[in-house]
Amino acid sequence: MATNQLLPLLLLALVAGSHAGSIAVYWGQNGNEGTLADTCSSGLYAYVILAFLTTFGNGQTPVLNLAGHCDPNAGTCTSLSSDIQSCQSQGVIVLLSLGGGSGSYSLSSTDDAQNVANYLWDNFLGGSSSSRPLGDAVLDGIDFDIEATNGDFFDDLAKDLAQFSSQGKKVYLTAAPQCPYPDAHLNTALQTGIFDYVWIQFYNNPPCQYSSGSIDNLTGAWSTWISSVTATNFFLGLPASTDAAGSGYIPPDVLTSQVLPAIKGTAKYGGIMLWNRYYDEQNNYSTTVKGSV
Repeated sequence: MATNQLLPLLLLALVAGSHAGSIAVYWGQNGNEGTLADTCSSGLYAYVILAFLTTFGNGQTPVLNLAGHCDPNAGTCTSLSSDIQSCQSQGVIVLLSLGGGSGSYSLSSTDDAQNVANYLWDNFLGGSSSSRPLGDAVLDGIDFDIEATNGDFFDDLAKDLAQFSSQGKKVYLTAAPQCPYPDAHLNTALQTGIFDYVWIQFYNNPPCQYSSGSIDNLTGAWSTWISSVTATNFFLGLPASTDAAGSGYIPPDVLTSQVLPAIKGTAKYGGIMLWNRYYDEQNNYSTTVKGSV
């Protein structure tokens, strides 16, 4: 091959090896974090995750909790429909997160999982219902932030949701496991190998997070995750400020100079996930690190 033909290929290889990543952020649990539309128009995020559907499964009436933003019982969350569509028009993927650290959720059977999947499809995705909490906007997918229950039947829920992709628009599946592997609540679901994005929570988990100036526990856990779970991309989940979590905060300069260089070479590196938009605004974390992600 002539040298002048080889150079473009070398450049392509360099670009492919750089693994530029994106930023995902959770929105919805602080009424002082600004609007969903403003969050998306900031240009900082490729993924915005609405948090949380805190109650579902086991015959319970599902409950959407978006803190001080709106009251689903009063029908005021339908006003978010135009915000969601605005986000999507800018290329931002908008997801609904199931679960969270506090809530009442569990699945009792395969039928229960199918019922929850049908509810999510009809009320938040491409189906139809007279009681869509967020209005007519069609979300891009469902996030699993399951921090309670033993995880039974969540693999069925994931597979049931994935099947709706055959009806036209792809339904993205994402998950936010804790960094100790395997995750006690999400392992069965993740072993289906059908999740698109996995944003691993590297905080409030001292054995596998950044601490005392050392990245070794974090990079070791990262390697375990990417070699043990099949997913399209993996994201480094971080608190956006020291107030956002009990432990695991990584100063921006440490993230960009030590942590990211150690994990960005991973073929399935996707970027970082931040908890949450409110803390990110207070600390300007994503603004500081975006160019390095």
